This record gives sequence, C-alpha cells and structure tokens, in this order.
Amino acid sequence: MDIEKTGAVVIGAGVVGLARARELAGRGIETIIVERHPAFGQETSSLNSEVIHAGLYYPTGTLKAQFCVEGNRQLHAYCAERGIAHKRCGKLVAAASEAQRAYLTTLQQQAIANGVDDTRLLDKDEALRLEPELHCVAALLSPSTGIVDSHALMFSLLGEAENQGAVFSPNTTVRSIEVVEGASTLRLTVDSGGKSMCLDAERVVNAAGLSAVALARTLTVYPDGLLLTAYLAKGNYYALAGRTPFSHLIYPVPESGGLGVHLTLDLGGQARFGPDVEWIEHIDYDVDPRRAERFYAEIRKYWPSLPDASLQPAYSGIRPKITGPGEPNADFMIQGPDAHGISGLVNLLGIESPGLTACLVIARQVVELI
Repeated sequence: MDIEKTGAVVIGAGVVGLARARELAGRGIETIIVERHPAFGQETSSLNSEVIHAGLYYPTGTLKAQFCVEGNRQLHAYCAERGIAHKRCGKLVAAASEAQRAYLTTLQQQAIANGVDDTRLLDKDEALRLEPELHCVAALLSPSTGIVDSHALMFSLLGEAENQGAVFSPNTTVRSIEVVEGASTLRLTVDSGGKSMCLDAERVVNAAGLSAVALARTLTVYPDGLLLTAYLAKGNYYALAGRTPFSHLIYPVPESGGLGVHLTLDLGGQARFGPDVEWIEHIDYDVDPRRAERFYAEIRKYWPSLPDASLQPAYSGIRPKITGPGEPNADFMIQGPDAHGISGLVNLLGIESPGLTACLVIARQVVELI
C-alpha cells in the first residue's frame, strides 16, 4: 500500500477543521486536509442557524463558555477584516409569561459571569419598540449576537490555509488511525480516488464531526476511559413564506435538549424557524413537512400572528452529541496527548454549537496542544 508522509493531517473540512488547518499551515507545518465529501462544509458547519453566539447560556468555566465569548469577538473581527458577509443583528430572548420572567435575570447573570457585558433587560414596552410583533412580558437583549455567511467563512479559511501551503483532499475517507514507529508517527488508512493508501503524519487533528468518535475508537491503544459514545440529534428548520416583521433574532426560553424553536434570519432578511430536537439512529437529512405542525404552537408563544400554512421545509442539521436523550449537554471534549498519551494526536469530540462561533479560538488551542 502506498504511504505518503506529511507534517500534519486534519480530518474533516468543516469550519472547525479548516480553522485548524489554517493555524497549522500558518506555522509552517506541511498540512493535508482530508474530507470524505466532494467539498468542504457539507455537514454540521453549513446545516445550522449560522448564528454568531454571544455566550449567554453555557455554564461558567466550561470550554463552551470561554471559547464562545472570545470567539464572538474574534469572528466578528475576522469577518470585518476580510469582507465576509455578517451582521451584528442582535438577539431577544423573550419571556412569554410571568413564570418565565425570572429566567431572564438568571440568564443575564450567567452571561455576566461568562464575560458578556453588553446584555440588557427590557420590559414589555421597550421590547415592543424594537419588535412590535413580539409577544412577551419582558426580554433580554444580546446586542453582540450576529449572523454570518458560513460558506464564505469556510471558503476564506480554506483559501488562507492553501495560500500557506496546505493541501485539500476531498473525496477522501479515513478508515482508521494507528500509532507506528514507537509512537512517533500516526498512520491513517484512507480511501481516495478509488484506491487505498496510508498517510503518515507527526500530528493528526480529528475534526471529523459526526464521525469523530468512531475514528477515535479505531485506535487500539486508546485508553478505555476516554472512549465516548456518539449520539445524533437532528434539528429541523422551516422557512417562513413571505416577509418577516422581525429584524432581531428571537429566542424563547430554552427547552430541554436545545434552545427552543427560535427565529433566525439569513443575510437577505429571510426568516427561518428551528431547530427542534429529534434523536435519530442513522444520518438522515430529510425534513418531514408534518413536523411543522408542532412548530406553530411554539412560535405563536412569541409571535401570535404567525399565519397558518406559512412554514415550509427548509433543511436539517445534525448535532454530533456525546450525551444522549435526557442527559445534560456535554462540554466540548478536546482530548490531546496529556489526556490519552499519544503524541501528536488531538480528538475533537462533541463539537456542536457554539463550534461555529468558537472555531478560531479552538484552532489556536488545538495547535498549542500538539
């Protein structure tokens, strides 16, 4: 079997992998980006809400909280410097009833503890001045929440990586990872161009998203205590037929497993609603039009005048979960050599939201590990 040698291999060309490849190549390390799909960003990175999160919700001290808050600042700056389409449109978290009002104060305190210092509690009149169609008793305004063209962001990251010498290899599937040569080299067995070959590298970043846990499990020397179970949580999105009256993102008080059926906007001003939480056994991106019926009641809690029959199937995305139904959401799991003892290897597991927001911060953290 043919063997090719390189300084680093990044598995997965989503926004997380591309940011890592850019960082590695920028430090003069020969880098190959392998991606099983024909193009970059074909899974979680392009099938999400495209929101630049502020960092309100995550428990203080977690990687999600730390990386999201700093990632928000870095991503807004990165996009502004490079002319990548994005917008600091702001978000309103709406309390639909008096019973939910106290949650907003708790959420603001959480945000402040995480380093988010620009939120503002609004009474009903203040919220309605911003969004006259909104139904609420109070709202929390997050001005630094935004939206981004995720495809343009990934195109920029890949372009910078390639300009610094990285090589992008689409249609390349990694079958296994093993340690060879006295733990000094990592060997990837891959299928590419209709043939199998090996890639030997000093450094490997497993940023394979939905496949990351399965790839980590191919390492026979991996410590049993670090082997996780992967779960798939599908989120369905529905587009609004016609114009939206909203200019901010609108989020309800969160539900179990996610942030509720929220209203997000694309850069053209088109509204879409989602995601819900649908636990699945196998990857399936079909959006069932009948699930929209559940959305109407949830959306009308904060937008009572949502017209009948106005929701159309848009798309779905799948969160790469490492905790299952009924379990608390896990933090990002970044397993480097200090955790598993394998030189040069970093496994990125459970990198769901806010992975898009945090991509630049995670990139630097990962490269420091190896």
